[in-house]
Amino acid sequence: MHGSLSIVRKVPFYFKRKRDRPVDNSLLLSSGKVFPADLEAFCVEAMCRYGLREEDARLSARIFVTNDTWGVHTHGTRQLRSLLKNFTIGRLDAMAVAEVVKDGPAFALIDGHNAMPPVTAHRAMMLAIDKARRAGIGYVSVIHTSHFGAAGYYANLAAEQNMIGLAMCNADPLVAVPGSRGRVLGTNPLAYAIPCGEEKPVFLDIATSATAANKVIRAKALGQPIPEGWIVDAEGMPTTDPSGFPQLGALVPMAGHKGYGLALLIEVLCGVLTGAAIAMEQPSWVPGLTPGATDEPVNQGQTFIAINVAALMPLASFQARMDGLIRYIHAAPKARDAERVFVPGEMEWERREAALQHGMVLPPDVMESLRGLAEDVGLAVSPH
Repeated sequence: MHGSLSIVRKVPFYFKRKRDRPVDNSLLLSSGKVFPADLEAFCVEAMCRYGLREEDARLSARIFVTNDTWGVHTHGTRQLRSLLKNFTIGRLDAMAVAEVVKDGPAFALIDGHNAMPPVTAHRAMMLAIDKARRAGIGYVSVIHTSHFGAAGYYANLAAEQNMIGLAMCNADPLVAVPGSRGRVLGTNPLAYAIPCGEEKPVFLDIATSATAANKVIRAKALGQPIPEGWIVDAEGMPTTDPSGFPQLGALVPMAGHKGYGLALLIEVLCGVLTGAAIAMEQPSWVPGLTPGATDEPVNQGQTFIAINVAALMPLASFQARMDGLIRYIHAAPKARDAERVFVPGEMEWERREAALQHGMVLPPDVMESLRGLAEDVGLAVSPH
């Protein structure tokens, strides 16, 4: 069931920085709907109780909640509880500030110093955008960082500035490669966003695995089988039984060798080229998920690219051409039983508009994670 919660204050007793801030008791309404502004306020409070600066907490909350409004709940506020636990074991540093360690006209390398990952990622893309204004393109990579949520958020920062944006990262190995047995590469996501004129930006955010690890873990918890083509077992053979994952077996790359090839490119751009940890060197950012994992920092690599459209052609011309392309796709003859032809990102923009106007119903696993986070930081939750 989709529960409804109210927030009742308790005194936090184990965090270094105790906060005394008002929290809106209407975070989750009796209808079960959450309004983005209320969800952001709750997340800011929770992060501040972990010792984060308020500015960093507000930016991170906006990023995670935006993902929820897009309907990308696997990478929205559900992720916050696991991410924040990294501060208590020393993997992340609430007071750290990312630093530019290499800098050129069109490129930069940032040492995240294990600061709050979404804040560092946001800074990296904004730096790439700034460089693209001057040089036509900006390429910024980050080392010594961790999970930043959904890559699509950062790609869209460029689209907001009428630039084409790309964002990607490497991750701990969970995916087999063709012919292998066991985990070799990470899910290594890739996102792009493209500005338009009258139309909403086109954007795509995908993992290079056939499915998200969270979906397999969720099915395992529910004792349910999974579709064919999602994972292989300990012998590298296809299976619909998720009971051994992630300790045994591995995810399958999307589209076979094609997904594998993309994942390897992302590993090079984010790991090999930057000096970040590479594949087998990466522990999971979720404490305790990977067998034998230590509490050492993750050192994930991330790369952000901004392309200044106006440096290549008049912006108005590009926007008109993009609008025309989108309308051409929309007008494509529909398959039998199809109601619409979508472009990437169109569903997400419509979900976001609805969420901002009417609130959103969060999935049960997201609600469970938020309840757990509230308890973790001394904000008890109770039903209306």
